[in-house]
Amino acid sequence: MIPPVEKTAGTGSGVAVSLSELLALRGEAKRLDLSTRGKVLATRTGGHLSRFRGRGMEFYESRIYQPGDEVRNMDWRLTARAGKPHVKQFQEERERPLWLLVDQGPSMRFGTRVAFKSVIAARAAALLAWAAVDRGDRVGGLVFDEAWQFEQRPAARTRGLLPLLQALARLSQHRPVGFEGLVPAAKTLVHLVRPGSLIFLLSDFLGIQRESSRWIAALGRANELVFLHLYDPLEAWAPPPGRYPVTDGRQTSLLDTRDPDQRQRWHQRFRAHVDDLETLARRYQVHLLQLRTDQPVGKALFQGLRPCPLGKAG
Repeated sequence: MIPPVEKTAGTGSGVAVSLSELLALRGEAKRLDLSTRGKVLATRTGGHLSRFRGRGMEFYESRIYQPGDEVRNMDWRLTARAGKPHVKQFQEERERPLWLLVDQGPSMRFGTRVAFKSVIAARAAALLAWAAVDRGDRVGGLVFDEAWQFEQRPAARTRGLLPLLQALARLSQHRPVGFEGLVPAAKTLVHLVRPGSLIFLLSDFLGIQRESSRWIAALGRANELVFLHLYDPLEAWAPPPGRYPVTDGRQTSLLDTRDPDQRQRWHQRFRAHVDDLETLARRYQVHLLQLRTDQPVGKALFQGLRPCPLGKAG
């Protein structure tokens, strides 16, 4: 269920997004490449690289090797059993469903540069959805905040995309209470996704734990899974030494960053969080990209999704 649209002064200012803004991203989405089969999805967080299967190719059968066949498609097991060289044949999948799990919870409604993380997530989700639609893939998703959850099963053309964009615009303007969180939403997605899907999880991943991660294995077992980690520069580095008034809308206090040890611990906490995400990505063969709130969303996605030679990080 989608909450009713509310008039929000921040719409278009980086605090919330409008449907017209998300619709206008279609032209920019044409630059994104979601079909990088056999190539590498570059990460922005270190040296972890993994193959991005893309829509691509599904195993069909093996046959006797013929001159000119790709050596990398050799079926070595059958070759050993039969005593004659065999190669694998593949057939292109007609479509691949795209699922977008978009976090719009309380921690996502934060940003000190350009826009809230929730707004960046909505824009990134819209770009990915438009890119998939233009490729002829079906698009669906699950968008959630504290109390509302919108579910759209993958549908062709704009039948899946438009309801999803409407949910992103409406939820980004909604302020209910009673937070559930990323993990319950992801566990819901486990029961919705069919094998062969491409899944993007867009979140700051706060509260995610290495120990409670079976849902990651379940989502990635027969699908392509991408973590899109969103963060604000202030989460990575403390502001310059000083005393800063901070408020949650109800109470105000002072943030003191004059202690160099405190500033170092600030960055160490963020680095530990990123290390946890990278560990999970390696363990479950998940692609990991980062989006910072002060970076252009389309350009960052283009850089992260671009084909890249094996062994080289983007």
